Amino acid sequence: MKTLSRQWYALVLSALVLSFSALVGCGGSSSGDSGPDVVNPDPDDDNDNDNDDDDTGGDDNDGDGDHTAEPLTCDNPTYAEAMNLRIYQVMTESFIDGDPGIGHGVGYGTSHHSGDIRGIIDSLEYIKGLGFNAIWLTPVFDSVPLSGQDLAADRLDATGYYATNYFAVDPNFGSMDDARELVETAHELGLYVFFDGVYGHFKNNAEDYPSIDGQTVSTGGASVAGTGRIAEYPDDLEFFKEVATYWVEELKIDGWRLDQAYQVPLDAWVEIRRAVEDASASVTYTNADGEAVNPLGYMVAEIWKGEADIAAEAYGSDDNPALCSAFDFPVRYALVQALAVEESGANNPSAARLRSGFNSYDAYPDHAIPNGFMGNHDLVRFGDLLQRGDIADPQEDLYWARHKAAYSFLAAYTGPITLYYGEEIGEEVPDYADQVTANCADQGLCDDHVARTSGKVEGLPSGTEREVFVANEKQAELRDYLTELMELRAAQPALYRGERTAIVAPIDVAGAFYADYKTYADDAILYLLNMSDEPIETTFEACALGSTGTLTNLLTDETINADEEGQYQIQIPASAALFLNVESPTEDGPGCTTSDGPVGSGPLAACDTPDADGTGPLASDMYIRGSYAGGDGFGATPSDRRFGYKGDNLYQVVVNEPSATSYGFKFANAEWTYEFAVAGSADVVLGAEQAMAVASGPGTESSIDIPESGDYVFSFQINDALDGGTMMVSQCAE
Repeated sequence: MKTLSRQWYALVLSALVLSFSALVGCGGSSSGDSGPDVVNPDPDDDNDNDNDDDDTGGDDNDGDGDHTAEPLTCDNPTYAEAMNLRIYQVMTESFIDGDPGIGHGVGYGTSHHSGDIRGIIDSLEYIKGLGFNAIWLTPVFDSVPLSGQDLAADRLDATGYYATNYFAVDPNFGSMDDARELVETAHELGLYVFFDGVYGHFKNNAEDYPSIDGQTVSTGGASVAGTGRIAEYPDDLEFFKEVATYWVEELKIDGWRLDQAYQVPLDAWVEIRRAVEDASASVTYTNADGEAVNPLGYMVAEIWKGEADIAAEAYGSDDNPALCSAFDFPVRYALVQALAVEESGANNPSAARLRSGFNSYDAYPDHAIPNGFMGNHDLVRFGDLLQRGDIADPQEDLYWARHKAAYSFLAAYTGPITLYYGEEIGEEVPDYADQVTANCADQGLCDDHVARTSGKVEGLPSGTEREVFVANEKQAELRDYLTELMELRAAQPALYRGERTAIVAPIDVAGAFYADYKTYADDAILYLLNMSDEPIETTFEACALGSTGTLTNLLTDETINADEEGQYQIQIPASAALFLNVESPTEDGPGCTTSDGPVGSGPLAACDTPDADGTGPLASDMYIRGSYAGGDGFGATPSDRRFGYKGDNLYQVVVNEPSATSYGFKFANAEWTYEFAVAGSADVVLGAEQAMAVASGPGTESSIDIPESGDYVFSFQINDALDGGTMMVSQCAE
């Protein structure tokens, strides 16, 4: 929809690279030095016996191009309402055991493996009480055992991600009546219900279970996960259109999370989405307000890749939109890198890194509506990532403060958000932090499933011993804070629907101070986050915050007023956030006009130094490689960011930045044999000479904030040992 286009974002932030490798054993593998992130391209292939459905197996289903459809729009009530979605995700088999008489009994992860639909029904009031308005449950379709199948296949069946009968409920999870009760009860409470749609692969015996209309799946797809195979399009299109519409019409579910959406071609997604929206318009249910409403019809793609692939394999183009929403993996990795570590252990604890994730949006079409999240059933829990990075343990206050910081970021995120069960109480896997590779599946400790712990819901039995769960003081405090955030978000459209402008923090706190200005209609809210472990006190000019009056804390009602000099004194505790209502916004929004920019002095600040002969002591062309727009997530070596050698070990390049921006970068050659950044991977201080050091491997880049458009000179002077030196980024004086 046009009102959600990336032109909303006044500050274009830098792109996040996600490096991919085939899933081997129990998790992803490192990608070398081309970027900071490591992700698993096969999130729901849980067969950890080297039968993994990886991206080398031909599972990117491109179809044959024979199917065409009229363009659909995302500018409709479904996706306007979707902006306000606060989704709570549960892993059905590991969540709550509501019926001890059923259950798979085996699975991946450390849970009881006996979760069921009854357990979800019993938890709905709890989920509603947390402030969520939707629930997504992992697949509940029947996975019929094959004759003589092994333990790995039994475990995979428990996940539901390789289904046999798409028109029946797995009896280990419950019955069709249970599923109907779940949806109806959720609707009565004001919760949307999303099922998990696996339309790109299925179990080998799925061909023996036709649809209600007698359609069957294809039989020629590539083998995957030992007991499954890839769907074939267009052959399977009509079958999965019937699946997608059957559950909307039969149970009146509100839409689908779309597993491994890259396995289905875009033209097929157009037809499936059209069918879901038509089916949703054809039926009604009574909501919590007693109104007859249509199912929402929301669909969100899971493509565990970088922004270019998400754009190509989910969103399509502006002229021919496919899906409207996809999970925001680029920003997720920016979030965990900034506040904890990602699964590989890489991190970059700077405000610029957190901001830089949003520049991935530059790769998306205008209709894209990313869904923000922090974790899911395929990722390591945030609490375990804090421990993996030796940042904080559950016994430390910082552990809980970092959780609160992450949740505050999601609360201020424009667009739908999703939280994985257990995160509200800071769940972690005891005695687990470092990645386990040897025999991880049998221990339930592989990175791609370790988060599937037994659900813990206040007052309900949990775990293999079925002890009634009671939150401890820290868990209850975190849960209450999350609830407060969700209620605040629901009441403030500027948070979930607002146009976002990044605030440039004062230099003294720039590395640790993240700030956004969110506007919608006549409302303006400042979201301020202290990412450091120490309290911050700093001063903002009124114009920098876009305010001419009082700032009111939306959580405490405390007020902050400018002093006689027109400055605001801002104080934020360690790892904490403020949500400030701007009572009197300026007409032009945040930002102070200055006569000059962040201009340095000396040879490193000169923008007109002539080139010298040769390539200098490095004997190699050097580039600014980074996550800027057009940088291909550290992969590109564009000529307009190639350094010229100026003599005396000095390298410089003048870059025209067309707008304010923020990104991560290194000075590196094409082969990655040289990599440099600010010493300690610190942020750039514009106009200041800084020490430069070798920065090898992912997560070692520096971040930079560009406050306004203009020409900027990037300079470094290498030492004789070729292992460091000095550097500067300066705006060119007019």
